[in-house]
Amino acid sequence: MKKVICCPVEHLPKRLDPEALYLSMFSSAGRDGIGHVALELPTAVRRDKLAPSARAWDFANIALAVAATDKAILRKHSADGWTRMIDLTVYLTDPEVWNARCSELESMLRFLTGDFWILNFRSGGVKPPKIKKSENRGADCICLLSGGIDSLVGAIDLTANGKKPLFVSQVVRGDKGTQSKFATTIGGLERHCQWSFAVRHPGNSEKSTRARSIVFFAFAALAASSITSSNQKHVDIVVPENGFISLNVPLGPMRLGSLSTKTTHPIYMNAIQKLWDAVGIHASLVFPYRYLTKGEMLKKCSNRKKLVSLINYSTSCGKYQRHNLTHCGECLPCLIRRAAFLEAKFKDTTVKGYLRKNISKSNSEDVAAATNAYLQYKNEGIRRFTGGTLSFASYTDREQYESVVARGMDELGKLLIHHGVI
Repeated sequence: MKKVICCPVEHLPKRLDPEALYLSMFSSAGRDGIGHVALELPTAVRRDKLAPSARAWDFANIALAVAATDKAILRKHSADGWTRMIDLTVYLTDPEVWNARCSELESMLRFLTGDFWILNFRSGGVKPPKIKKSENRGADCICLLSGGIDSLVGAIDLTANGKKPLFVSQVVRGDKGTQSKFATTIGGLERHCQWSFAVRHPGNSEKSTRARSIVFFAFAALAASSITSSNQKHVDIVVPENGFISLNVPLGPMRLGSLSTKTTHPIYMNAIQKLWDAVGIHASLVFPYRYLTKGEMLKKCSNRKKLVSLINYSTSCGKYQRHNLTHCGECLPCLIRRAAFLEAKFKDTTVKGYLRKNISKSNSEDVAAATNAYLQYKNEGIRRFTGGTLSFASYTDREQYESVVARGMDELGKLLIHHGVI
């Protein structure tokens, strides 16, 4: 069991527990052996002239602590090389509300990261940023803007349909400029919040980072709580993600269970929504593309001309940072990206191109898994893959989910055939 304590500087003990990892929230402790999280976030929120609610701020504290812990504890040191036992303490402004929801949070994190979590919340957390007057810039909803294709389509569709989204981005190395370009071109830079959680800790970092997405949703909750009307009407948070990648049905035995990311999986999203409703965060997660593939999103985009002008700047690769900010061309996200271009008949001139241009020469495990999965799907049907993975869904949703997975597999198959892999 690894013990982690995330708290303000003033709550750090003079004598540290040698068995614990300490992370200072929003400020540097200036002491050896103590990490820090999101140093610039309070200033960034004030700079954007937003005043988040205390509940949304506490949720952000929890999310930041979880993501920082996920990054700081190496999986290779666990008994099975993957599953970790984590005891996390976070200091909040109103811990009683969250202690009452501990079991729900622990279950959600178990699903998201594949680890066992014990959560403890204490009083004395940093209070939310205060400003004289909050400005919502006329925004009527929140839209996640990652710099990827799906969020680009979502942003274009919202503005084309008369909405005024406040774009929220989580800064990741290599995507900051792209996020700004998209926001400026589509809705105006004045309606863009671009925040970072930037964790530093002693030792090496874990690369799997299954929990990183929770910070993105926490940032969205901060923004949503800042533009909530006085009657506490829920603000929509639009999550632009295609259904095929959202479900992320494992294509092979190496991608079963927690080894597959669950960034926007319906079980995870429902857990966040239920939690927000229970604690009084007045925001509603909306998934307009949950029954569409990435290729279908491109074909149905409300402004094809604008999409074509921007899409090649977007980022999809799961190994983008490892390859000097270049798409590898052969990981599953790259394959789905390339398949979408092919399906929509878009010319693929992705900036800097792909390291692996012709996947027929690839020895990537993802290419092999996609190939085997597609052939098995064609021979045995889609339920060969969906089976028990859709047991959470209602009958109607299950049919829709099975259909989008099948169409996503068809898009991958067209790519594999196009490259001569099969």
